[in-house]
Amino acid sequence: MKPLHPKQKELLEILKNNIADPLTLEELAARLGVSGKSVAYHHVKQLEKKGYLKRNPENPRDYTILKDPQRNVVYLKMYGCAKCGPEGTLLSGVPTRIVPVDPQMIYFPPGKGFMVEAKGDSMENIIAPRDWLIVQISHTPKNRDIVICVNKGEVMVKRFSRDGDNIILESQNKKYSPIVADPHSFHVEGIVRSIIKRNF
Repeated sequence: MKPLHPKQKELLEILKNNIADPLTLEELAARLGVSGKSVAYHHVKQLEKKGYLKRNPENPRDYTILKDPQRNVVYLKMYGCAKCGPEGTLLSGVPTRIVPVDPQMIYFPPGKGFMVEAKGDSMENIIAPRDWLIVQISHTPKNRDIVICVNKGEVMVKRFSRDGDNIILESQNKKYSPIVADPHSFHVEGIVRSIIKRNF
């Protein structure tokens, strides 16, 4: 990666510390002590160009730190497995925390990842309550992939499969019956790629 201007190093630290409650360009300019938001915007674009930052094109205040020059980590946003409305998306919510992760734990671009904390026992013996799941953003899972999905407004962790025109959501725990996904509200947020066990 290209070296950073001192102001860009300072900006990256500000962005990292405020990722859960992003600042406006005016606020970034004030924190940096630069003349205006156009200067702050220039440094933001340079961080993107140099590969340290990825911004959501639909919401510039939503961003992911791809690389921390001070530590060999990437940062993933963690979201709660909670109801998010009939047409809601988990990723439009507010992250519950930002987790530094060793880059060798993920096999896809950091900007395409997020994390959730598992709840409930439906995926035991693979996923236990409180385990952290590293998820790759994808809306096109394969059969038998474990996915983070939304069905009728509820965020779920299930095994995905197709049966003709139906999408079947299966639990690993056999005491839970398979669910036929609602075709009008169902969508996949991502595919579980790694599980961080947190049983104490």
